[in-house]
Amino acid sequence: MAYSTLLVEIESSGVAVVTINRPDKLNALNAEVIAELDDWFTQAASDDTVKGVILTGSGPKSFVAGADISRFKGLGPIEGKRFAAYGQQVFNKIENLGKPVIAAVNGFALGGGSELALACHMRVASTNALFGQPEVNLGIIPGYGGTQRLPRLVGKGIATELVLTGSMINAERAFAIGLVNHVFEPTDLMEGARKLLHSILDKAPIAISLSLEALRASDLPLSVGLSHEAALFGQACATEDFDEGVDAFLNKRKAAFKGR
Repeated sequence: MAYSTLLVEIESSGVAVVTINRPDKLNALNAEVIAELDDWFTQAASDDTVKGVILTGSGPKSFVAGADISRFKGLGPIEGKRFAAYGQQVFNKIENLGKPVIAAVNGFALGGGSELALACHMRVASTNALFGQPEVNLGIIPGYGGTQRLPRLVGKGIATELVLTGSMINAERAFAIGLVNHVFEPTDLMEGARKLLHSILDKAPIAISLSLEALRASDLPLSVGLSHEAALFGQACATEDFDEGVDAFLNKRKAAFKGR
């Protein structure tokens, strides 16, 4: 399907590069971008040609500079709640895809852009990247998951400071607090993201999916998370890939995983 605000390329390796393509608006999230992300990630969940995703923004300045502020004009409490809930629903699809998603942050990641990056499983950033949740400057709060995912990732104290001050932080600081996994020069960002994703796609696909599900449970009470982990471990033991992986290890050969 052709999109108006997304560029999608599925490489022979199974890596899908999804680029938000509104460079004249610094890739700001409008209703069309959200709807097209919703549609693409819904289809990607059952598309066997997609093994993993790199999500980035078009142009050298911005990943996603935030929401289209003109959309906020006239929002009341009911419309505001509906607005936030739909964005959360779409971002949840990204987090729950079952396939690894890496945000390649190539500039501004502010407001909804930061929240979009947080919904991805990992984040890599260029040296010119800037992250922030500036919503308090508009008299609102983060609505696409920022108050929930950010403290889970960097800790409540740092998240509280970022949300309440609306301050921006650079890539170096983002790396220091655990917001991003790696920092690259702008010209090396996409290659760095691909290398990271390929190092994952070399592993057993079902084990990757089950690992992502288990990691999501890390936000639950420990006893609940451990029980969930044990159940998923049992599921992995029922796969052909498990038999292949063990046999390959014992016979000192490279495993040939088939995703079943």
